[in-house]
Amino acid sequence: MRFADFKPVSLNDRDLFAEHYRKFPQVHSDNTFANIVCWNHYADYRFLEMDGSLVLSSTINGVTSFRMPIGPENPDLVGDVIDLAIKEGGDTPFWVLDPINEARLRNLYPDLPLHEQREFFDYIYRTEDLADLAGKGYATIRRQVNRFGREYAYTVEKITEENINEVWEFLVIWCEWRDCDSESILASEKEAIFFAVNHFFTIGLEGWIIRIGETIGAVSIVDEVNADMAVVHFEKALPDTYPGIYKVITTGAAAALRERYRYVNRECDMGVPGLRESKTRYHPAYMVEVRYATRDDLELCRR
Repeated sequence: MRFADFKPVSLNDRDLFAEHYRKFPQVHSDNTFANIVCWNHYADYRFLEMDGSLVLSSTINGVTSFRMPIGPENPDLVGDVIDLAIKEGGDTPFWVLDPINEARLRNLYPDLPLHEQREFFDYIYRTEDLADLAGKGYATIRRQVNRFGREYAYTVEKITEENINEVWEFLVIWCEWRDCDSESILASEKEAIFFAVNHFFTIGLEGWIIRIGETIGAVSIVDEVNADMAVVHFEKALPDTYPGIYKVITTGAAAALRERYRYVNRECDMGVPGLRESKTRYHPAYMVEVRYATRDDLELCRR
């Protein structure tokens, strides 16, 4: 196995990933094709097809890491990827993004320490909980959504070819309000979200907007993780103009998804205290944990 054989991920690989993920469903948002292709400018995602598996790599700021193979159980392939990670990766070159692969790795290398990366844990919610906001745990959010409905005559509208240009224009306004070019990570997110909108239907995304009168006040861009789970890749709103609108787009998108998906993945909190508090407030059903192995530990446990 050579890193030189890994191929850059492109839009042309959508069907390949879709077919593979039908056989081997994913749970973490970072492995979805939409996430990979939209953030490729930032993480330089590459992949290798081998022995019925996909092996993913990413390179951020010149540092490369690899992930557990996605496919059938294959101890030899895992060993090959670990060897490559030691050779080509940084200090934390090997990552595990799902419980099935974590169990496989622990079985193969029981002495290998796996360190949790809490800021990358995905938050998974029951779709009906986000849609209905029922019970005491959602009382405050429910009141805010109801107050918004009393103050604004709004509609929840699906993103279509007819309104996609309006979504693009809204995001220009959102980026100006958020000053996206002031921070590198915001600038990268700006590029990712505009890529998503510019290639919305090619990627296979869907989404919803909150419209107040003729004006868009919030946007939710959604993808499928697996047959039971959707993921909200981007959720943007203008809360200074419309207080409470983030809660409205969250529950509105969930209501639109509830007939097809039992769960909604709302991605990670990136270690941002305010974002962690907000995501926790919606009472996740569970988390998809992320773990990594260090170069030193891999070298001690390698074959």
